[in-house]
Amino acid sequence: MPRRGADPEAHLAASRHPASIHTPGASLSGLRSPDPPPLPARFFARPAEEIAYNLLGCLLTSECAGDRVSGRVVETEAYVGPDDPASHAAERIGRTARNDPMFGPAGTAYIHMNYGIHWLLNVVTGKTGHPAAVLIRALEPQHGQATMRARRGRPELTNGPARLAQALAIGPEVQRHPLDRPPLWLSPGDPVPPEAVWVGPRVGISRGADRELRFYDRRSRWVSRR
Repeated sequence: MPRRGADPEAHLAASRHPASIHTPGASLSGLRSPDPPPLPARFFARPAEEIAYNLLGCLLTSECAGDRVSGRVVETEAYVGPDDPASHAAERIGRTARNDPMFGPAGTAYIHMNYGIHWLLNVVTGKTGHPAAVLIRALEPQHGQATMRARRGRPELTNGPARLAQALAIGPEVQRHPLDRPPLWLSPGDPVPPEAVWVGPRVGISRGADRELRFYDRRSRWVSRR
């Protein structure tokens, strides 16, 4: 695992930062072409741990409720597969109606409810049939802050997975949605310098709590509670 101040490429030698990927700007199935252009589905067809790191600095844009809002990804968590006891698709659980989207194609949305009240956004990674995903934990608002404030009704906008889902109007209607097209997509952004990437244990779990699969940009004040 990369450590604070270390070069993550030593561990993620096979990965590429999103900013290095060129994505065509052509329209998608007749829809208005997203701006900036999205990451292609093939970007996500790698292990969740790599994607969790590589998504830092990317842009998440939503038109789920009409108005365009966006934020820069500053915190993620990886859930790496059946051998991950904290995963919704851990081996002891198996495949269920709830976790079935995790078994789908890379680059699609897995939306789940937390504590029975909050929707959370995950990105499916790896090979189809292997249930792995990355939870988007925090964003740094970039566009549409007034809309986010109206939806949230409070100053904390996107510094937490439930808050960002509400601010971006993300809910179960985008379950399994390919994240390379409207109304919800991920785009390349400015790279996070290796020395700014910190890694630590995931938040709010009881199983697998020792695994350092939480990635965040330590420069950002929008990272959720440490």
